[in-house]
Amino acid sequence: MRPGWTTGACATAASTAAYTALLTGEFPDPVTITLPKGQTPSFALAVEELDAGTGSAMAGVVKDAGDDPDVTHGALVRARVRVLPAGSGVVFKAGPGVGTVTRPGLPLDVGEPAINPVPRQMMREHLAEVARRYGAGAAAEEGREPDVEVEISVDHGEEIARSTWNPRLGILGGLSILGTTGIVVPYSCSAWIDSIRRGVDVARAAGRTHVAGCTGSTSEKVAVALHHLPEDALLDMGDFAGAVLKYVRRHPVDRLTICGGFAKLSKLAAGHLDLHSARSQVDKGFLAELARQGGADEALAEAVAAANTGLGALQLCTAAGVPLGDLVAARARDESLAVLRGAPVAVDVICIDRAGLVVGRAEPRGPGGSDRRR
Repeated sequence: MRPGWTTGACATAASTAAYTALLTGEFPDPVTITLPKGQTPSFALAVEELDAGTGSAMAGVVKDAGDDPDVTHGALVRARVRVLPAGSGVVFKAGPGVGTVTRPGLPLDVGEPAINPVPRQMMREHLAEVARRYGAGAAAEEGREPDVEVEISVDHGEEIARSTWNPRLGILGGLSILGTTGIVVPYSCSAWIDSIRRGVDVARAAGRTHVAGCTGSTSEKVAVALHHLPEDALLDMGDFAGAVLKYVRRHPVDRLTICGGFAKLSKLAAGHLDLHSARSQVDKGFLAELARQGGADEALAEAVAAANTGLGALQLCTAAGVPLGDLVAARARDESLAVLRGAPVAVDVICIDRAGLVVGRAEPRGPGGSDRRR
């Protein structure tokens, strides 16, 4: 299936083209960017505008999500860049169709435009490169990021956002600008599950006795750092925890590490085997009950139950000294063992936050509740 590009990649391409035009008077078309994993795609510009009167330039890219059923496929992502006073750095602004964060618990502060950290970093790096290439004043000479405002907008974004979880999460006014790799991987359930099975087969054939099912690239890096696993022992689990557990039940390995984001693994802890947001949600009531078991008083438990996100619930408990991350990891391990139905596999669980920091762990345990440390 054909991959596509994230809104973050499109915003990076558009802002790069707009800033280039602001400095040179010419829009690069197509504009080429470098993604976090080194790919260098090129994007055709759908719209462009150089406004000498306001000292700004705007470029737009139509998002191509490939074969993924993405609600933002075909959306026009625009970036308008304006020069700011020296020392301002790169300032991000939500234009029409891009949401604003109104509740805590997300990786952005309340009041910030819903442009996630990785797309922000991608844009900063590309704008700095444009500044160096074309000598944009003191910023280029001093090797720092340029002093510009970057306004990202998405045509019809507010309407499109009604089909997403943004309103429920308190992201109001439009879409989020997302992406950690810049690439949209087509979501084919059967193909992904088949890949998981082949991954287990390959690991067993290579004599691996310890494999890790990871929800994404960040969790994969954590599992490798903690357990020094080779590449052929890593399973790109995505949201399909059940697929990993059911296949390992029939084709056992000595040890299975499950590593993923706290919110996703809280779903596994609650008994869900498909962790995709369209098919399971974070149950804050369940998290509140775990918090009570960890020593939370009723006021904290009620705050956890009312939290905007799983991350918000975790932050509340961390501040109060309640080990919610460890409790979720332990329950996720126990749920995994239940699915394994006595297969000779020891399971441990690692929960991480969005930055890749470990926020919860459960030590290896095998069938019958026996500890198996390796």
